[in-house]
Amino acid sequence: MSSALTDLFPTPIVQAPMAGGVSVPQLAAAVCEAGGLGFLAAGYKTADGMHQEIKQLRGLTARPFGVNLFMPQPDHTDPAAVEVYANRLVDETVRYQAGLGNPDSGRDDGYEAKLAVLLDNPVPVVSFHFGCPAPDVLRALSAKGTLTLVTVTTADEALDVERAGADAVIVQGVEAGGHQGTHHDDPGRDRAGIGLLSLLAQVREAVSLPIVAAGGIMRGSQIAAVLAAGACAAQLGTAFLATPESGANALHKQALSNPLFAGTELTRAFSGRPARGLVNRFLREHGPYAPAAYPQVHHLTSGLRKAAAKAGDPQGMALWAGQGHRMARELPAGQLVEVLATELAAARAELSAGPEGSAEGGA
Repeated sequence: MSSALTDLFPTPIVQAPMAGGVSVPQLAAAVCEAGGLGFLAAGYKTADGMHQEIKQLRGLTARPFGVNLFMPQPDHTDPAAVEVYANRLVDETVRYQAGLGNPDSGRDDGYEAKLAVLLDNPVPVVSFHFGCPAPDVLRALSAKGTLTLVTVTTADEALDVERAGADAVIVQGVEAGGHQGTHHDDPGRDRAGIGLLSLLAQVREAVSLPIVAAGGIMRGSQIAAVLAAGACAAQLGTAFLATPESGANALHKQALSNPLFAGTELTRAFSGRPARGLVNRFLREHGPYAPAAYPQVHHLTSGLRKAAAKAGDPQGMALWAGQGHRMARELPAGQLVEVLATELAAARAELSAGPEGSAEGGA
């Protein structure tokens, strides 16, 4: 099954599906045309909005691509905690002249409607974030010829995915930018994330599924490392964030290399679920107080984030980024795939040559 997946794209590079308007059809198409696997992010879109983007992408490339879905979230949220956090954000509404959103705007992200679209109009690959679909969902997609991938952050989650019948797992290390794809949102594990290489080894010993490795990967040498460790491909998000095809806000792109934003942290400040972003004022001031309440907090802060972007203030935006953000390159997406592939080939050649070959080559 590893070959069934990797046969779809000659270069073992997957462009991560980044929700919120980043993974637009132009970005996915450029990656696909360069030999990687481009992805659309259906998160926060309507089913029709997703369908329209799929049609647009098909008009830009005939190559295989993927679509990512968010799993519906269980209702374990404490409404009182959300209300307390909303009260804390009142000063932000004054700062940005924007109201707070309705935290009860929906928990399922239109999951069933999006599945119906993907079953009526199958795509080559569908991936899932924030949990594992039911076995019957995976079987239905498989019957349509769709390969299914599920993000995991522990070996136990990978075992659940294997039992459910998915075709592959996306192993997401704690280095990754954006939301951690944990299957159960446990605040007690907020500081328990596992680094990619350690997690990759654990998952490889636990399941026989093909593995796509994700988390902090920015260079071809890192792709070579995860392939050597047992992955069949590498998924990169932040590396594609700065490309001209990316739909990220210009302030977000600029912040990746701005010395003002020295590093990243996992925070619940913007969405109520752990997500890695550049440390800014909003994250520092509100992160310690944000409740475990996704997507309620996401809905609550949505208007504030948009208003901050409109005001040109990155200090109020969710600047999702992985730990390797300083290594981002402002190259066209297709060219970036080519550069990464060249770096990967060089790293593999060096590994094959061994220490003696490397020494001779440098003499």
